[in-house]
Amino acid sequence: MSMKKIMFFASLSAILVSATFCSTKKEVKSEDYGDPKEEATAQPGDVVAIGESLVKSSDCNTCHHKINKIIGPPHLDVAKKYEFTVANVNYLAEKIAKGGSGVWGQISMTPHPDIAKPDAEKMARYILSLDGEKEH
Repeated sequence: MSMKKIMFFASLSAILVSATFCSTKKEVKSEDYGDPKEEATAQPGDVVAIGESLVKSSDCNTCHHKINKIIGPPHLDVAKKYEFTVANVNYLAEKIAKGGSGVWGQISMTPHPDIAKPDAEKMARYILSLDGEKEH
């Protein structure tokens, strides 16, 4: 078998595994999100904590780990790659919702259209905070 065919089948297998595992839905309970009234008055540190809770209660950990590569990049590597700015929070929130490919390799990130934009932004803030940088 030629190297091109082997690479094609390896990529196809990785995509199928990613699509199978990363699209698994977990039941989300209302207590996972906290009281919306509390979130409206949350301090910046609290928003990061809410983002961490959202990441932990989602299927993110199927493909991502805080410090180790699984299918996608470790969240810490994402934090190191992107400066903690509002623009990057919006960029990563969009990636969380719409998915994407090509930034971290050929394996596509599964879209998560069921994650609301404000929640995706909190998740992005948590991820960007992992290298110790504060939002600016």
